[in-house]
Amino acid sequence: MNRRWGCGCGGCLGSVLLTLLVVVGVGYFLVYRPIQGFLAGFGTPAQTQSQTQSAQTADGQTAPQAALTTADVQRFVRVRRTVRTAMGSSFDGVQKVFTDLQNGQGPNALTILSVLRDAAGSVGAARTAQQAALAREGMNTLRYTYVRGEVNKALGVPDIDFQKVAQAVTKGQLPDLNTTVRPPSPATEKLVTPFKSELTVTAPLGLLGL
Repeated sequence: MNRRWGCGCGGCLGSVLLTLLVVVGVGYFLVYRPIQGFLAGFGTPAQTQSQTQSAQTADGQTAPQAALTTADVQRFVRVRRTVRTAMGSSFDGVQKVFTDLQNGQGPNALTILSVLRDAAGSVGAARTAQQAALAREGMNTLRYTYVRGEVNKALGVPDIDFQKVAQAVTKGQLPDLNTTVRPPSPATEKLVTPFKSELTVTAPLGLLGL
């Protein structure tokens, strides 16, 4: 009597399809939806430095790329303080990644996705708090984006952008995990130095584009 090993084609195909459905379902609920929530918290795509090159803003405020001043850094410190508070405990995960980067440990996609999932619930509140703080300080988004970029250089924050990582993942693209740190100008470093202690505490927010 011959013994039959394995399973029939229908049974094996059914098992494969079931496994695929489980994997897709887990990926959707544990990765895609939280990342979508993270991006939704920002409302609009992140402003990049290439988008801040206009010579003058429509509301007559300081031109986005005008030379950094002490007043700019002071306003930035106060806005960042507000955003850090609004992030709550979600800040801890971002802080850990930032510390690892400072210690020379490159980020990996799984760690970043975990941070994005944790931050998804609070980034909307942080963004709202940021906009309110900017209005209070009389600072527009374009100017803040430029100041953030200059301060990030002085603090050694790498170019990696978690918003762009999230956008790449949702599009099925390989995320850019670039950790290049661009050097600051001597003038910027001099302006930031008096505030470096507090700015270093909130520096991880730069990874989130906040």
